[in-house]
Amino acid sequence: MLMPRKKTPDLTVPLVTGETFKLSEEANERGTVICFYRGLHCPICASYLKELERLTPDFAERGIATVAVSTDVEDRAKAMAEKVGMSNLRLGYGLSIEDARSWGLYISTSRGKSSLGIVEPDLFSEPGVFLVQPDRALYYMSVQTMPFVRPHFNELLAAVDGAMAANYPARGEVQAD
Repeated sequence: MLMPRKKTPDLTVPLVTGETFKLSEEANERGTVICFYRGLHCPICASYLKELERLTPDFAERGIATVAVSTDVEDRAKAMAEKVGMSNLRLGYGLSIEDARSWGLYISTSRGKSSLGIVEPDLFSEPGVFLVQPDRALYYMSVQTMPFVRPHFNELLAAVDGAMAANYPARGEVQAD
């Protein structure tokens, strides 16, 4: 189980730009927002990623980078990038189910075609949002079992502002004995 103030797993995935995202090589002043999304088949993911795309420059002003990652294969990830109109947000793909589980993400099986008429992959991860500090310590996480009721990025941005101003520590760090 991931714990606040403890090091997260490393994360390495190819990006639709042809580059590679490697969490251990991120060098942002305040960290990285990692948004794990379900994939091209999910209509909620497209609108969710549009919000993160729009707010990525605002996160960057605060020293926080952004990346969105799915278990999708390259062509599906590229189709999502086009659908969302990505220019600021990095989009990664090819997350393994094993790596998704190491981040505490829930895994679902295909139910055939989604409401968009796109076939779901055999296995894919459900959504999760993480704010990881520069030393890879977990600061914030929200993991869902369903595609619904995700944290809003504008609220996360406001929380970051408040936390930075108050030098607020990551919470939830106490483990049972």
